[in-house]
Amino acid sequence: MAQLDTRQKLAILADAAKYDASCASSGTKKRDSSGGKGIGSTEGMGICHAYAPDGRCISLLKILLTNSCIFDCHYCINRKSSNVRRARFTAQEVVQLTLAFYKRNYIEGLFLSSGIIRSSNYTMEQIVEVARSLREDHDFRGYIHLKTIPDADPELIHKAGLYADRVSINVELPTDQGLARLAPEKDGGRIEGAMKGMKVAIEDGRDAKARYKSAPSFAPAGQSTQMIVGADAADDGAIIQRASRLYGRFSLRRVYYSAFSPIPDASAVLPLQRPPLMREHRLYQSDWLMRFYNFRPDEVIAATDKSGMLPLDIDPKLAWALKFREHFPVDVNRAPREALLRVPGLGVKAVDRILVSRRWRRLTLDDIGRLTLSLKKIRPFIVADGWRPTSLVDKNDLLRRIQPPQTQLELFAA
Repeated sequence: MAQLDTRQKLAILADAAKYDASCASSGTKKRDSSGGKGIGSTEGMGICHAYAPDGRCISLLKILLTNSCIFDCHYCINRKSSNVRRARFTAQEVVQLTLAFYKRNYIEGLFLSSGIIRSSNYTMEQIVEVARSLREDHDFRGYIHLKTIPDADPELIHKAGLYADRVSINVELPTDQGLARLAPEKDGGRIEGAMKGMKVAIEDGRDAKARYKSAPSFAPAGQSTQMIVGADAADDGAIIQRASRLYGRFSLRRVYYSAFSPIPDASAVLPLQRPPLMREHRLYQSDWLMRFYNFRPDEVIAATDKSGMLPLDIDPKLAWALKFREHFPVDVNRAPREALLRVPGLGVKAVDRILVSRRWRRLTLDDIGRLTLSLKKIRPFIVADGWRPTSLVDKNDLLRRIQPPQTQLELFAA
């Protein structure tokens, strides 16, 4: 096989990394760097864009250390039996590539994952070595997100947290049954055990940092995970329940959802078609409801249909409101924050503006229109000074009164 140069490796390993959705930099601390800071990208391969809570666009070099793997997970394009072109970076090649991109202001950080080569421990050692060299040998102050391997020695996973801003341990699939069927070499218990160990280490690190300023930071942006949607038979209700348990048990910063994508030479046990991408989007919206809108998991699940799936034509917040019309209309001049957050069309910022504004005057429909961009969606669900909506007949009646469902994104603007 011909020797690949760095650019060829980058093309292969950046493309292989695109299936990992858990690439975000929210929650990390901002560092100063003598090398300067830059936002944006002039290079295509390997650069993805994540967004911080303040809206900044952060460019990350997103690559695999290698797309070779000793595992044969049915859903993975890089599985052992897959007929794909293979490549592998050395740890120092990744270090030099990261520094070169950073100095050219192409990126502000690194997202590094890998297939498993030789053994879980060997692969984890290589991943940790990249982060160690960047931090200790080159004083790299950019963002680092490492995808860890749950089967690796806990000490190696702990070292990853000492160098990385965020760590990820993927649960892969929503159910243990799906994992056993599609990834028999992986064990759900070991995955959750690694996540528990990471949670404890993060909490210990924060406690030490609060007590001693000299204590090293440990994964200051926390940990995240990813679930593949549509590769097994799990419905949206099961996925929502699993995500809620993961948030509660392991204090995750994010659960990411990745719609299954058919792969070349696919196993016969996989579905022939990908699920609708809108399904992935609706799951993210349901996740937002639990994280920012104080919905309990059972309330979000109540928005699903008889098959346990979220509707694709309307967002889950609107679906919940239509099923529980007894909670509406809500008086914007008197209702508590919790009730206002359940109004379809009202985001967190709009609710906070309403709460401040109504201290000084009774709000009319025109006032609400100045505080939010989605008044047409809100009108059927609120009472304001001089405004009371007519009763809704059915879902189609409502949809005739508001904007088309595909413009519902701002319902969840946090």
